[in-house]
Amino acid sequence: MGKKLYVGNLPYTATEESLRSTFAGAGTVESAAVIADKFSGRSKGFGFVEMATEEEAQKAIEMWNGNEMDGRKLVVNEARPMEDRPPRRSGGFGGGGFGGGGFRRRDSGDRNSF
Repeated sequence: MGKKLYVGNLPYTATEESLRSTFAGAGTVESAAVIADKFSGRSKGFGFVEMATEEEAQKAIEMWNGNEMDGRKLVVNEARPMEDRPPRRSGGFGGGGFGGGGFRRRDSGDRNSF
């Protein structure tokens, strides 16, 4: 099994194919992924590359960490395992309730009765 690398500070124009071809100079790229925002589809500026061997992964780190890709200095290091996160709360707008809000209704047609 290969070694997964974190690649940060990617140019927002980076694609999986450009990431794959960039890292191919260090060895066999098993997979390449650019992480995108699920709503806009725009790159979040980071991704992951999996190299075939430990040696190729180390070579990729040495080649690309601190070097530029399309004018941006890449941050390349060994990917850490995903940490467990608490589940998100579903629904709602976070506290408070609907209604209320500064406007007081009059009980009768009298102007002075609040």
